[in-house]
Amino acid sequence: MTLKKYQSYLAKLFINKFLKTSLVFFCVVILINFFEEIRFSEKHSIEIYNVFYLSILNAPSLIFEILPFIFFVSIIFFYLELSEKNELEIFNSNGISNLKIVFLSVLITLLMGIFILLFYYTLSSNLKSLYLDAKNRFSNSNQYLAVVNNDGLWIKEEIDNNLYIIHAKKLKKNKLKYLTINEVSKYYESDNTIVAESADILSKNWKLEDVSILSKGGITKKFKSYVYNSSFDGEIISNLFSNLNALNIYELHNLSKNYLSIGYSNTDIKIHLNKIYSMPVFYVLMTILGFIIINKLKSIKSKFFVIIFGVLVSVIVYYLNYFSSLLGSNGVLPIYLSVWVPLLILFLICNIGLLKINES
Repeated sequence: MTLKKYQSYLAKLFINKFLKTSLVFFCVVILINFFEEIRFSEKHSIEIYNVFYLSILNAPSLIFEILPFIFFVSIIFFYLELSEKNELEIFNSNGISNLKIVFLSVLITLLMGIFILLFYYTLSSNLKSLYLDAKNRFSNSNQYLAVVNNDGLWIKEEIDNNLYIIHAKKLKKNKLKYLTINEVSKYYESDNTIVAESADILSKNWKLEDVSILSKGGITKKFKSYVYNSSFDGEIISNLFSNLNALNIYELHNLSKNYLSIGYSNTDIKIHLNKIYSMPVFYVLMTILGFIIINKLKSIKSKFFVIIFGVLVSVIVYYLNYFSSLLGSNGVLPIYLSVWVPLLILFLICNIGLLKINES
């Protein structure tokens, strides 16, 4: 399909506003994140160039979180420029209605949203993973490793110069099931092996039940209960896998399957995946909402007031999404409803606005 001249002009203008707005937000995010990393660097004596490095790695993931509001701000500046140059009146007098302009903006937003979903999110998640790995190295906390795969939960931890490799087939809240703890030397030679039916990991003093301990000499001792002093508890283990922004879509689906295989809840992953999939729709709705609001406020000459009002609307939308997701995580709302209901509310608001937009 060949774009008409006015469509090409509007498309270039909207993309230009989006890129400039994104650049401003990117710089602000890096600046704010830089001061956050400064506090981290003071604790761990990190060089200033590594602080910049960490800030840049983390910025794309943070930008992904606020992209709906970047689209919202972009459409406001797009409208303001058309209005200031009296181009809206020229378009309207030539049979190009506000509705046609907003539909063109929606089409561009949708195409950009699909591109962001397919490519940008993967890039930002990979950079976030590098960021977390770098912080782990800089903080000298890389004495441990924790992963979840088809075989269950695996943890490697170092305590008092002793290395322990822990494997559990099931993880449910603060309980581990079918647990094996191997104490090994620095050359990975096995010293002692602890096998337990279950473990209560509410605290770092794990309470093991139905325990067998196989010593290096081949002697087996059995205990009804046994205490293993770990550097982990249930909350710490849960938090190790809580940063889902560091995983791409394929990795998120794999992690979800692995969580189910060990009996661990994958609710947070499902919510996160639904949020990612809903993003193009969210971008479109925020673009429409921005156009409707600025069209209604066109009589107000103060740009500052319009921008402040736009920020207020963005904050309301953000907290609407946040509380809805919180209800989904706590099981009050079904997973899909917790993500899509706020968008449905926005859709209804946008529909009402679009019905009246040509009356302006």
